[in-house]
Amino acid sequence: MDITAPVTAAEAEAQPAGSRWLGVGLPLLSGAAVAGGLALLHFRDPHVQGAYGFCPFYELTGYWCPGCGGLRGLHNLTDGRILDAIHSNMLLLPLTLGFLAWWGTWLVRGWRGRAVPPRLPRVLPRSALWVAVAFLVLFTVVRNTPWGTWIAPV
Repeated sequence: MDITAPVTAAEAEAQPAGSRWLGVGLPLLSGAAVAGGLALLHFRDPHVQGAYGFCPFYELTGYWCPGCGGLRGLHNLTDGRILDAIHSNMLLLPLTLGFLAWWGTWLVRGWRGRAVPPRLPRVLPRSALWVAVAFLVLFTVVRNTPWGTWIAPV
């Protein structure tokens, strides 16, 4: 079903107002949970050693994973420091924008009364998923070499 298809006046009138709020309930609840997590990140600085524990991958291997620096980057985003966030983890900004687009689509679908699938939708086709996994592996390897110090977390 295409979410960009306009809703006709008959469809809008056939939908009771209460069902619209039921359709956006789960997206709004999820958005509130994310906002709560971001508020926690804003007020409890992950730049302080041990503020949120440790990365199990880093502790076991001594190498940075693709997510290392993500909490510090999100903290920087909540402070409005976009360049510092990119320096902490350069994948953070595109992933955040992608999440916001996905969440906004979910919210609009719920408001329009479109059926919300019971599980997460498959966002990428299988071939693109393998390309994304290969990119994450390459990103992890490069950030742990002397040539990738510019993408290493700070």
